Amino acid sequence: MDSTLMKFALPALLALTVSAAPAAAIEQNCRFIQAKSDREACYKRQEEELAAKRKPAAPAAEGKTLESMRQMRQDHDAVYRSINNICRGC
Repeated sequence: MDSTLMKFALPALLALTVSAAPAAAIEQNCRFIQAKSDREACYKRQEEELAAKRKPAAPAAEGKTLESMRQMRQDHDAVYRSINNICRGC
């Protein structure tokens, strides 16, 4: 059980670490700006960039999920049709 957990936990942890690093780096750059107006402008740009990155990702994943569900449904229907054609009483 532990080896199975490690097979999945280690790559997931690595992916989380890699994906979180750029966001933390961007935030640190704004933190050290002395002028309040410049710092706020930096934070606003940062929010816009993160929102732009997140928006296209969600519909794409949703479309893939819907397409995979349709494909699975077609596969299931094909299997059910082939099972119904088998003579069970012969």
